[in-house]
This record gives sequence, C-alpha cells and structure tokens, in this order.
Amino acid sequence: MSLVIKRIQETFEILEQSEFRGMRRIVVPREKLFEVLQFLKDECGFDMLVDITCVDYLTYPRPPKWGRFGLVYQVLNTNTGERLIIRTFCDLDTAVVRSVVPLWQAANWLEREVWDMFGIRFEGHPDLRRILLPESFEDHPLRKDYPLQGKGERHNLPVITRAEG
Repeated sequence: MSLVIKRIQETFEILEQSEFRGMRRIVVPREKLFEVLQFLKDECGFDMLVDITCVDYLTYPRPPKWGRFGLVYQVLNTNTGERLIIRTFCDLDTAVVRSVVPLWQAANWLEREVWDMFGIRFEGHPDLRRILLPESFEDHPLRKDYPLQGKGERHNLPVITRAEG
C-alpha cells in the first residue's frame, strides 16, 4: 500500500482499493469525492487532473454495489510521476456530483463531456451545457439503455456547415 493511500485512509473512508500493473485505484463515497480530490491536490501533490470519465454498469453481469454509474478520475503528481485513479458511484436518482473545476480548470470540459454523454450533473460547474451534441438533444447516448441506432432523432439535428463552424 502506498503512502498516499495510507494518508487518505487516515482521513477519509475508502470503500475499496486495488492495484493492477502499477496503477493504484481507490473507491470513495460520492459525498466525499471533492474533499478527497482536494486533499490529494493540496496535501499530496497531485497537481494535474489527467481525465474524468464514466462507466455505465447497467448490463454488467455483476454490477457494483454502490451504483449504476462509475465516475473515474485520474490524477497525477507531476513531481514524482505517481498516478492515482479515484472512482465513485451514483445511480440515476443520485446522478449529481460536486464539480472539481475549482480545483482544476481542466475539469471544465471533462465534466461537460460526461454530462453530455452520460447525464451526470456536476453541481457548481460554471457552464454545464452540452459540448458534443446540440442543446436540443434530450438523451445521453453513452448510457447502456440508449439504443445503438438512436431513437430517430438524427434527422432533427442541425446541419452545421464549415463556414458556420
């Protein structure tokens, strides 16, 4: 177990931890996610947010016991090269997570992408609007319950020409 994970365990609840091929992963409660990430940035030197993504576990044979959607944050300590993956879970009725834009400006576009594709809301985000799809699009196409061929809405999407873009 790394020193960083020990420090997190002393301060916060960790639901699960694992390591695979040198990558350390922890699962934290959704309500404590912001505080854990702030601790990692301020106290442990993880000064770079590498990525935020989401996984929909709806059709998995053994879905996680904590919720349908798994939010995945990857952070990096640029001084030591250490990486850490922090995961948290939510369901459709609790699909709201506190924005980490105050910690890392890079989260702005990453959170917008997760909102657009999965419908996870980021409370306190400065500009949470669609980034890949038009605002009139009502669904979130990377959810497992969204049909692969869509719902027939493609003919309603606005056509953008090169001159407009």
